[in-house]
Amino acid sequence: MPGKSPLPVIGWREWITLPDLGIERIKAKIDTGARSSSLHAYDIRGFKRRGVSWVRFRVHPVQRNHRIAVEAEARVIGKRTVRTSGGHDTLRWVIETDALLGGARLPIEITLTRRDAMGFRMLLGRQAVRGHFLVDPGRSFLFGKL
Repeated sequence: MPGKSPLPVIGWREWITLPDLGIERIKAKIDTGARSSSLHAYDIRGFKRRGVSWVRFRVHPVQRNHRIAVEAEARVIGKRTVRTSGGHDTLRWVIETDALLGGARLPIEITLTRRDAMGFRMLLGRQAVRGHFLVDPGRSFLFGKL
């Protein structure tokens, strides 16, 4: 019988905060089948600030609510081709930002994409949770419902 893990346990969905993007809370699906994390974004526009690539975008942080929107900016760390769950390759902007989950502050890479038809506005992929959390797929919101 294995001993108690030193890592905190999270459920298959959790509320997280993206403070640098001005997103106080967003429901995220913890997706260990996805390598990278992704965030629902639209009106995505790249620009330069002092010779550095940045991106400005808008987010609907609440599922099924198109009235609430947050405009955010982030420094671009690149563009990446991501294969969707449907098997299609898409080129996406990649940013790095901090995520707050269960008292932990995690620097994570996020790809920006339209997720209008998806059930969750954000996916937290295995790169983000690896070494920080264990995932219990039978539980949800272990740090509370916001």
